Amino acid sequence: MRSLFVFTSPPSPCSYLPHETAALTYEMVGQLTAEEYQVRLMAGWRRFGFTMFRPTCPACTRCESVRVPVATFEPDRAQRRCLAANDGDITLRIGPPEVTDEKLDLYDRFHSFQSAHVGWSDHGPKDAGDYAESFVDHPFPTQEWCYYRGEKLVGVGYVDRLPACLSAIYFYHDPDERKRSLGTFNVLSTIRAASASGLPHVYLGYLVEGCRSLEYKGRYRPQEVLTADGTWRTRV
Repeated sequence: MRSLFVFTSPPSPCSYLPHETAALTYEMVGQLTAEEYQVRLMAGWRRFGFTMFRPTCPACTRCESVRVPVATFEPDRAQRRCLAANDGDITLRIGPPEVTDEKLDLYDRFHSFQSAHVGWSDHGPKDAGDYAESFVDHPFPTQEWCYYRGEKLVGVGYVDRLPACLSAIYFYHDPDERKRSLGTFNVLSTIRAASASGLPHVYLGYLVEGCRSLEYKGRYRPQEVLTADGTWRTRV
């Protein structure tokens, strides 16, 4: 790994829990292998592009790193309905990340919907350069998961395949297809892919109880939660 610099943001209102004060520690890297990132992931870090980050909030510890133990995961009734509704109707194509007008349009429509209906901050359309910095430029190969209904792109996810796990980075979808629960279908597809490859874990990032956009991660059980002492505890 070649670290460029590390910094911690000044305390500010939390974007997940506005009544809390948040701070993030960032590390910018010039080089990073999948093996090196896996060590950081297991210690509670996440990344976008060449930037790794983790919460270092002054008082709140509500951000929980969660992962799904693939061998013991059992989909619940709603998740089984999601699989039944989408298997055979939605096609997944996995390839290297790239920027296209179709993805930029889908990303912008998803974020506009989330801003209007969930309260996300609306930063306006994402241009090709910003999109590439977030989702295309990586220190090691990353997979782009494109979901199609017929020939129509309805969802895009980014997944790190690491030596002992898959890590779901980000997912967005067509708001007109929201009844299909494509976000759930993406997580379930990631778990199935890990199982087929013999990988023991799928990392989902941070679960924040009380944050509508992140609480969904608590529905994948059993799951393991990173504790303050650096060990992973099973939660059923």
